Amino acid sequence: MSIIGEYLRVTATQLERAVQDPEWALDHADEVREAEDQPESPSTASRHYSTYQAWDLIRFLLARTGMPVDIIHGEEPFTEEDWGYGPPRYLHPEHVRLAAHTLRTLSYDRLMEGVSPDDLLRAEVYPHGWDAEMLGWGRPWYDGLTHFFEAAATAGDAMLVWLD
Repeated sequence: MSIIGEYLRVTATQLERAVQDPEWALDHADEVREAEDQPESPSTASRHYSTYQAWDLIRFLLARTGMPVDIIHGEEPFTEEDWGYGPPRYLHPEHVRLAAHTLRTLSYDRLMEGVSPDDLLRAEVYPHGWDAEMLGWGRPWYDGLTHFFEAAATAGDAMLVWLD
């Protein structure tokens, strides 16, 4: 089994409902994931996005920048229920906007500057086994995540975040 990063865009009304009824939130997340086929680059209408196994690489790279929002694990807890690898969290629309703005300023190439496979191995970045050929591996998921956050920010959406 793999650990994958999951994101679900929700409206303010849906976020309120998710906080009040976490069981509804899980059912809603499952429905949206089943209904949407995820392209490599999400459309502005996409409600779900997954970074697959690239979540930890993205976490490592963003941690080096002082990213002001935890987009890998989310900011606010709303349930203790385990959605795969721990409970989900959420990002308020303000956090989504701040994250989108920050992501927009950080290209994948800029994030990778000075990063070697040895750095990733020492930091035990998931998935393990890094070599020079793998350094570009996370680009499509990072770029897709950037587009996903930009679309959510433009719409004023909040975001549910979890590892599955």
